Parts: sequence; structure tokens; C-alpha cells
Amino acid sequence: MTGALSGFGYMDLDDFEDLVLDKPEDEKWELIGGRVIRSLIGARLSHHRIIQNVNFALRSHIRARGLPCQTFTETFWLKQRFQKLAAFPDVMVHCSPMEPKAASLDDPLILIEVVSPTSGSRDRGEKTPAYMRLGSAQHICLIDRDRIRIDVFDRRDDAWAPREPIENLDEVFELAALEFSMPVAEVYRDVFPPAGG
Repeated sequence: MTGALSGFGYMDLDDFEDLVLDKPEDEKWELIGGRVIRSLIGARLSHHRIIQNVNFALRSHIRARGLPCQTFTETFWLKQRFQKLAAFPDVMVHCSPMEPKAASLDDPLILIEVVSPTSGSRDRGEKTPAYMRLGSAQHICLIDRDRIRIDVFDRRDDAWAPREPIENLDEVFELAALEFSMPVAEVYRDVFPPAGG
């Protein structure tokens, strides 16, 4: 179940932060462009496997290279007051210093969403444009949950450029901002049965 929260219309981040304190425990609320979006907590196993596969590869790469970056998954806030944005991207990479007590960030380098049929229009039509307005973001990636497809948008100067969709397991998923690459087969490891299986 996903949808705009009826009766609240549009609000700023301060009002949302007050409202979210009273949300039901089984719901996830996000603020996208000032509009409250609610969904039930929980996702399919394939959703979690994709997140774990990508996050593990990113963390391993960051540690091997000694990069001053860290990853965040699913339950760490991305908040941007000017955009009236409070979201839980599936994976974020952040490369700036943070206070140990921080509960959110506003300057991610990379944003990744795992897209399902129910979240697709929101992820593509609302979240992606909001993410593109973040000055720090260099790559926005949409990974389909139920088919092999990865859409990557790269910042080039002051504009965003979409790549050709990745649709084969033998291709490579690359993010130049981190000099990162992983086989698409590893993105979808344990999600789809092996060929002939």
C-alpha cells in the first residue's frame, strides 16, 4: 500500500518532522517535494538481496581504496529543507565528514533505488527529479527488482545525462565518481535463478 497521506496536503520539513513522530509503527512516511507519501514497512526478499549485493560491493570498494566515504541503506534519512525532502533511499554513498550523532544527511554523492511495480512511478517521477536537484549528487541509479534493468543518470557539468539501460547479466555496472564497477550478475546474485536452472 502506497499513497499520499490524505488530509495533510503539502508541508515543510519542520511540520513533517513533527507529524512523523505519531505515524503508525507499520508504515514508512517520506516527504517528497512537500507531499507526504506513506507505504507499509517491508519489502520482498529480492529487494533486500539487491540492496545487500550493491551495498556490500560498494563498501568493499571504498575500504579497499581507502576512500573517505560510507554507505547508508534504507533507514537513514536524506533530508533537504529547501526541497521539502525527507526520504529513505535504498542505498546512499556519502563522502563528506559527519558528526557521530548525525541522523540524516543532505549531500549524498550516489543515490540508488530498487524499483518495484508499485514504487516505479514515484521513484522515477518524483524521487529522481528531487535527487537531481541535490548539488552533491553525481549518479542516480534505478535498479529494477523484477527484471534485469539498471538505469543510471550521470551529472555532467550542470546537466543530467541518462545512460543506455543495462539489461544483460554479462554487462558491468559502473559509477565513475568512485571508480567503481561490479558485474550486473553480482547486482542480481541470488535474485534470479541461474540460466538453465
